[in-house]
Amino acid sequence: MWDASAEEVAPVVLSAAPAPLAHHQLLVFLAAITVLLLLARLLGALAERLGMPAVVGELLTGVILGPSLLGHLVPGITGWLLPDDSAQMHLLDAVAQLGLLLLVGVTGTHVDLTVVRRHRRAATAVAVCGLLIPLALGIGLGLLIPASVSDTPDAQRWTFALLVGVAICVSAVPVIAKTLSDMRLLHRDIGQLTLAVSVIDDVVGWLLLSLVAAAATVGLTAGTVGLAIGHLIGFVAFAATVGRVLVRRVMERAARSGDSGSAVASAVIIVLVGAVITHSLGMEALFGALIAGILIATTRSAQVLLAPLRAIVLSVLAPIFLATAGLRMDLTALVEPAVLLTGLAMLVVAVVGKFTGAFLGAWIGRLDRWSAVALGAGINARGVIQVIVALTGLRLGVLNTAMYTVVVLVAIVTSLMTPPLMRYATRQMAEGEEERLRLLEHDTWRGRSPVAAAPPAATDGSPPS
Repeated sequence: MWDASAEEVAPVVLSAAPAPLAHHQLLVFLAAITVLLLLARLLGALAERLGMPAVVGELLTGVILGPSLLGHLVPGITGWLLPDDSAQMHLLDAVAQLGLLLLVGVTGTHVDLTVVRRHRRAATAVAVCGLLIPLALGIGLGLLIPASVSDTPDAQRWTFALLVGVAICVSAVPVIAKTLSDMRLLHRDIGQLTLAVSVIDDVVGWLLLSLVAAAATVGLTAGTVGLAIGHLIGFVAFAATVGRVLVRRVMERAARSGDSGSAVASAVIIVLVGAVITHSLGMEALFGALIAGILIATTRSAQVLLAPLRAIVLSVLAPIFLATAGLRMDLTALVEPAVLLTGLAMLVVAVVGKFTGAFLGAWIGRLDRWSAVALGAGINARGVIQVIVALTGLRLGVLNTAMYTVVVLVAIVTSLMTPPLMRYATRQMAEGEEERLRLLEHDTWRGRSPVAAAPPAATDGSPPS
């Protein structure tokens, strides 16, 4: 019998499998998710009782649980639920990011391209004016902010100013989408216009943010700018041609099966594929998710089957995402007078810039005054998108802690301003028959009773609410 020597036998080396999630790590994760969802739902319900959309309470959840409030009052509880361990926080971030992508994707399924095309002049005018005016004002403000607050060397002054301009000019598609959904305004033409304008502003905003990142690291070159624009144009062209055909075939096949599970799984995969593509190209994953949702919307027969997805996203995943958005905010830095004054100045510039842009764009697009007010209120919400811009600036070393806090303050306040202003403006606008029919369709998609959801007819000549 052949007897191999020890030298002749190669040792078998098995690659070590990843260690499973530790017991304590899983316990903390489950407890954190439970507390975040429970408090977000309670505060959301309280906000609705007070006449505000649920998104207001959901956004405040993270502020209350994070270092801004309980982190100072009861640090032991906050430290256990939200430890400094980055791996533990990444678990929450992963769930929040999934909720964010699906929220944006689901919102895309409600976009009516016929409305956007019909009002394309107004949408384009408001988007351009609502982007350029606050961007210019933000850059000017960034150049005027004292070095004692910004802690920015002269060599980075223009990079810092550009980042401030980007932070002021963006709009928060996820927050706007959730607000419109909570207020049941997605069926209104003004809701569709607000969503379209915010999408355009955000796309350009992410493009500008990538240029800021390049300027802060490798330097800004013509090649960097050309590559970013080329990726954007290429993805949109692919989605409008090949992507549209593929998505329609997949969703039509799922609709023919009559199984909501098949339709939901197909929609989720399509949204995630869109996010993967744009993120791999150096763009924001949210953009790909939104475009994927818009492509799904072209298959009308599958919309009713997506009701379970809309329910779980809007009732569970979206509140978790909005709650986690405030966990890294520490508003106690605003006790410094210079920081507080800078924050107030940035807030005024942000609000004035967006509303001025909305009114000028509405005038160019021949919209009425209340449409301009509603659009200004809608695109004024910056929410978590501005927080992401702030986090990027902090990571790149362009923003210090004080300026990060200032940007976050503007993000919170503008998001809380949007619902009451938009509700007041839309109440002055009569609801058309086409919009009522679209409401019934949207409610059917979300699994609501069309009869119960139908708005009551006005008996005194006033427009329906």
